[in-house]
Amino acid sequence: MAFESLTERFQSIFKKMRGQSTLTEKNMDEALKEIRVALLESDVNFKVVKSFTQDVKEKALGQNVYTAVSPSEMLIKICHDEISGLLGSDNEGIVFQKHGLTTVLLVGLQGTGKTTSAGKLALLCKKKFNKKVMLAGLDVYRPAAIDQLGQIAKQIDVPFFEMGTDVNPVEVAKKAQEKAIQEGKDLLILDTAGRLSIDEALMDELKNIIKETSPDEVLLLVDAMSGQDAVNVANTFNAALRLTGIIMSKLDGDAKGGSALSIKYLTGLPIKYAGVGEKIDDLDVFYPDRMADRILGMGDIVSLVEKAKEQIDEKEAEKEAKKMMEGEFTLEDLLKQMKMVQKIGSLGAIAKMMPGMPSLTDEQRIRAEKEMKLFEAVINSMTPYERRHPEILKFSQKSRIAKGSGTTNADINRVIRKYDQTKEMMKQMKRYQKSGKMPPGMGGF
Repeated sequence: MAFESLTERFQSIFKKMRGQSTLTEKNMDEALKEIRVALLESDVNFKVVKSFTQDVKEKALGQNVYTAVSPSEMLIKICHDEISGLLGSDNEGIVFQKHGLTTVLLVGLQGTGKTTSAGKLALLCKKKFNKKVMLAGLDVYRPAAIDQLGQIAKQIDVPFFEMGTDVNPVEVAKKAQEKAIQEGKDLLILDTAGRLSIDEALMDELKNIIKETSPDEVLLLVDAMSGQDAVNVANTFNAALRLTGIIMSKLDGDAKGGSALSIKYLTGLPIKYAGVGEKIDDLDVFYPDRMADRILGMGDIVSLVEKAKEQIDEKEAEKEAKKMMEGEFTLEDLLKQMKMVQKIGSLGAIAKMMPGMPSLTDEQRIRAEKEMKLFEAVINSMTPYERRHPEILKFSQKSRIAKGSGTTNADINRVIRKYDQTKEMMKQMKRYQKSGKMPPGMGGF
C-alpha cells in the first residue's frame, strides 16, 4: 500500500515524542527534522514539505499548550489536520445534476488504466449512489480499448455506447450524450483516447469534445506509481482543459505516495476517487481525513465499516456474530465468517484499516491467506453432518477429507484444534463480558 514506509516513519517519530514530558521548541524541531526527511523520501514535493513543516511548527507554537497535553498527541493532531489539508480537507466527489444527465469526461495518458477506471467509476456510481449509468467508448484509435470497455460494461451490467473506429470521437461523444438523455440516464462517462505523451492533437481533440458536450466533470486519471510526474501531467492537462478533479490509480501498490500528498497543493485539483486494487469494485471515494488517519497509523475504521455494510448482509452477520459469542457455532458457521471477511478485502488491507493493528508483512499476509484457503478446502471436503459435529471424525474419515482437500491428516487435526480453541476463546469472552472484565492479556484494547 502507498504510504506504508511513511506511516512507519511517522509512528516511529510519535513513539519518540511519547517519551517527552513536555513539548519544547527543541524536541519539536527534532521531530520536524525527521518528518521533513520522511516526507522527502516518500517523494513529496520539496515545496509541499517546506510549507507542511512550517505550518505544523507555527500551529504548535501558536496554541501555547506545551504543558497542557501529551507532546505526541499534540503533534499527531496537528499533523493530521495538515495532512488532511494537503489532501483536500473535504471529499469532493462528482457533483451530480439534481435533474437530468451528468456528463463526466475521463482523460489521461495511455497506459494508466483509464478504460478500467471508467468501468470502476461506473460501478461505484451505480452501486453507491444508485445512478443509472451509461459508458461510451471514444478511443477510436484503439479497437481493443472499445472492446475492453464493452466487456466491462457487460460485466457490470450498464449500457455501452460506441460507433466503431471509423468516426470522429467528437461525434461519438455527441451521439452518446443524446442517447443517454433519450434513455433517461443519470450519468454518462466518456472514456477518451490517451497518448504515450501529451501532444497538441490530443489536446485539440479533448477541447472539441468539451466544446460540444459541456461535461459537468473533467477528471484526469493519474498513476500513483508515476511519482512527481503525476503533478506535471496534471498541471499540463489542467492548463488546457480546466480539470475538475483527479482519480488516482494504484494507491494500493508500492508507490511512495508523494504524488497524492503533493498534487492538491501544487495544482489546486482535488483527488476525488482512488483506485485501491485490480478488481472492478476496487475504486473508493477519496476521503482526505480518512487517508490522513491511515498515513499516521490510526487506521480507517469508518471505511472498513462501510465496506462491510456494502458486502455483507447485516442480519446474517448479526446472526453469525451471536453464534460466535455464544460459542455455539459450527465449522459451517466458521466458513461463513471467513467468506464474509474475504468479501471485504484482503487481510493486509483490513489490517491497515484497524486502529492500532500492526501492518502485516508480505510473508505474514501470504501465510494467513494460505491458512484460510486450507481451512476452506478442509471444511468444504466434509459432509454437512461432519461440519456440525467434527468430534465424531475418525482416522478413516479424516483420511477421506484429506484426500478430497489435497491436505494431510495433520492439517485436518490442526483445523479442528483451532476451531476448538476459537470456540473456547469465545466462551471466555462471553463470561468476561458479563463480568465487565477483560480476559488476561487483552487489556488496553
